[in-house]
Amino acid sequence: MRIRALSVFEGIVYHCWAVDRTNPCRPLLEVDAALREGDADQGPILLPMADYVNMVGGIEIARPCIDELRAQGRIVDHLGVAHIAFPFWTPIDLSAP
Repeated sequence: MRIRALSVFEGIVYHCWAVDRTNPCRPLLEVDAALREGDADQGPILLPMADYVNMVGGIEIARPCIDELRAQGRIVDHLGVAHIAFPFWTPIDLSAP
């Protein structure tokens, strides 16, 4: 699954959409956002679990993937909310020719 982040602030994805929904248990993050100091340089970028569940098509599809991600240590708590951690991500510049 490829997820495109459109806004990231202090390491949290605030707006995103699913570019490709295949392989929901292997989410990849692409960032097409203006990043300022502190937005993506202080550790992994975090995607709220609720956004992920919505993008994959519901909890029935997400549940086995969440179990795999948890086993990999990719599920983290931030301010009492579960997030998927993306220690690696791809910057996207759609304005380039």
